[in-house]
Amino acid sequence: MPDGAGISAQRLKSFIQRIERLEEEKKALGADIREVYSEAKSTGFDAKIMRQVVKIRQMDKSEREEQESLLQVYLEAVGE
Repeated sequence: MPDGAGISAQRLKSFIQRIERLEEEKKALGADIREVYSEAKSTGFDAKIMRQVVKIRQMDKSEREEQESLLQVYLEAVGE
């Protein structure tokens, strides 16, 4: 049954249900990722550093190089 704006209630409900399912999957994936970090930590790896490595690997090369360059400039500016 469409409302005044021409939105199909059934179509809207379908979108909402899909989003809810995906949110649940995202929640489960987050728990799985935390478990892997915990396992790595228990074997002696530093989870904080691993998170940084994952973040860096997700960047494209030019973005990473730009950030590394800026980091170097900032460190030099504060005498490090």
